[in-house]
Order: sequence, then C-alpha cells, then structure tokens
Amino acid sequence: MALKTPSLTSQVIPTIRFDQLHTDEEMQKLDSACREWGFFQLTNHGIGTASRQRTLDALHLFFRQPLEMKRRVERSASNPWGFYDRELTKNTPDWKQIFDVGDAELEGPLAGCDPQWPEGLPEFKGVLLAHRRQCERIAGTLLAAIARALSAPADMLVEAFKPSHTSFLRLNFYPVCAEPEAPAGVEAAQTGHLGINHHTDAGALTVLMQDNVNSLQVRHADRWHTITPQHESLIINIGDVVQVWSNDRYCAPLHRVLANRTQERYSAAYFYNPAASAIYAPLPGMGEPVYEAINWGAFRTARAAGDYENAGEEIQIAHFRR
Repeated sequence: MALKTPSLTSQVIPTIRFDQLHTDEEMQKLDSACREWGFFQLTNHGIGTASRQRTLDALHLFFRQPLEMKRRVERSASNPWGFYDRELTKNTPDWKQIFDVGDAELEGPLAGCDPQWPEGLPEFKGVLLAHRRQCERIAGTLLAAIARALSAPADMLVEAFKPSHTSFLRLNFYPVCAEPEAPAGVEAAQTGHLGINHHTDAGALTVLMQDNVNSLQVRHADRWHTITPQHESLIINIGDVVQVWSNDRYCAPLHRVLANRTQERYSAAYFYNPAASAIYAPLPGMGEPVYEAINWGAFRTARAAGDYENAGEEIQIAHFRR
C-alpha cells in the first residue's frame, strides 16, 4: 500500500519581472532569488496568452494519442529525441511520459541524432519550434543577467553556448496515479510513485511553462514546498552549470514533481544547455575554486545514460569537487 501524502507547505517563490532586468532593483531581486531559492517565477516575459494556449493544446493532443502511435516516435539509446515513458531519476522509475525536441547533431557525443515528429499532427512541429525559440530568447537574456549578478562579463558565459548549444524542449505528461507517494525527506519513492523523483537540473537554466495543477516542489530549508503558479508566469530554476560557475554562490535546487490521484498534469520544460565542447569551471573572482573543470558533452552523456536505463550511480557535479 502506498504511503499517504504528508502535509507540505504551499509556497509562492520570488517573482522577477523580465522586462525590468535592466534596473538595479530587479537585479538585486534576481541575485537574492538565485542565492536563497534557485527558483523564481518570471512575469512580463513576452509569451502571450494565445501562444501559451497553443503550446498546451499541442501537448494535450500528442499525449492523448494511443500509446502505439506515440511509440512510433520513441527515443532510443542512440537518439534521445522523441517519446519515452520509462525514464528513471535516482535509478527509480518516474510516473510520467515525455517527448523531447532537440536539434539534429552532426558531431560531438550526440552525433547522428535526429528529431522525430508524429504523423497526423500537422501543426505540432511548428507550435513547438515557435515555443522553443521563445524560451531560447528568454534563457539567453536571463543568463546575461545572471552573469551581471555574478560581476562577470556576459560574453564569458555566452561563449559556452557557441558555436551551437545542446538545449532542448521537453514535453511532460503526468497521468493520474493510483498510488502517489511523497516522501518527507530526500529519497526516491519506495512503495508508490512520484511524477519525477528528486533531482537537480544538469544544465544552466530551465524555463518551465506548466498548467495550474500544483505538483512541482522545491526543497528549501529542509522541507518540501509546493510551488503555487501565478497566472501565465514561467517558472525558472538554475542548474548545475550555474552552480559551478558561481562556485556555490547559487546552488541548483533539488526539486521533484508529485504524482496525482485525481488530476493529470502537463508542462513544457526548456533546458538551456551549453555547447557539447564547452568546459565550465568556477568563474574568476568567485573565490578558491571548489570544482574541477567539467566537459559538458561528457558530463551530459553520462547523466543521460542513467536517465535511459539503470546504469549505476547517477553522475553529479559533486563527483568533480576538489
């Protein structure tokens, strides 16, 4: 029998206005949000109501297709782009289905990968690529702002995303679950299920658009807090790459997604990731480095292997601590 879901704090995380990042006041808020939470809601970001609804409608349309149809565009160990419903986090199956949208890769660890698109959904590709472009715009501006907050030249971080970056868009569907479980501590589900088990994001930034089902949780002050979405805001969290750059000034937050007994949940997460060849390490001026330099392509390949199958201990930036 699954454990009962404990009472957890509902939390409104800090809010940042995207159109005010040029001001000192908003930059101070950004620095505080990254230091204290690693999560914030982003408003005034330029993705309008109609665009948001088109993306959510595309998610609904795809995931409501028969499983046989979705598996025609299933990802594989050699091609990470497409549908999958057996992903692991912390070596534990998640209660979710995903569809990953990335670029065709000609070189590097993902050489030979090609995006897959379902048949019979003529507007699906265009809607998702338009949303991905919007997320890329937002993530690039936020990265430059984070560089300023760390007193680093913006182009120092931007260079890590050239000549082309390995960012991708992930569509998430969390079906109704008969046995949801929400461990009070930092551990994977044991007798029931989590939508996604606890983790940090491997890349630099995540731009999340979600529906209004309250299931996303962040670990803060030794407690799980359920994030209450604001109307049409985006959820932003920093990832491991920013934690390394900042030398632990900004820590990538642990987060997870609850499974739900009565409601489905949909979201679209854009993972802003460096170029495969990028080497990242603590920035100058951040104090004595606590991390060795890390090659993003090698790190991401090892991390992805553990997501696809039970491939032993999941690689973390902690493995690169001095």
